[in-house]
Amino acid sequence: MDIRYFAWLRERIGTGHETIESNAETVADLIEELKARSESHAFAFSDIASLRAAVDQELVAFDAPVLGAKEVAFFPPMTGG
Repeated sequence: MDIRYFAWLRERIGTGHETIESNAETVADLIEELKARSESHAFAFSDIASLRAAVDQELVAFDAPVLGAKEVAFFPPMTGG
């Protein structure tokens, strides 16, 4: 699955994109797997209250399924303007 990171997540992890193998069932499970990848990942995902996620380009909650997803993206909350 393709994982995309935006804004300060990209800066903290050091890349905007990774392709990984995952057994995660939900976005929350995937976050736990990603946190275990490196200290940079753990730091980036240390406060998930300040994150949003999209599965296959659709905004979702952290309990959303990721099984069969092609892409999961993580980004800070968006503001209008």
